[in-house]
Amino acid sequence: MRATERLWQHALRVTLFSRPNCSLCVDAKEVLSKVWDKRHFEYREMDVMRHKRWKDLYEFDVPVVHFDRKAGGNEDFETTAQARKLMHRINETEVQSVMDEVEKAD
Repeated sequence: MRATERLWQHALRVTLFSRPNCSLCVDAKEVLSKVWDKRHFEYREMDVMRHKRWKDLYEFDVPVVHFDRKAGGNEDFETTAQARKLMHRINETEVQSVMDEVEKAD
């Protein structure tokens, strides 16, 4: 496999659950952006107010960041409530530590 192909095959999927007008969500995005500059991952963002499933779970807890191991070749893979999570105020060290844990898990 060529190096350029490997860059596009991120082992982790990171999902940020946020809502409009959330200053902690803006902070979380900045932290994730800084981590991305050092260590790439697949990123998705969900507005909890637009999805009943996530609104019921996280409406008053945003930001929440899910870390999942990406299923090989399965584009329909979705994050789950059982994913490894960080909530509220996050920092780069915490994010990288959780990423390490998820990557090492079987």
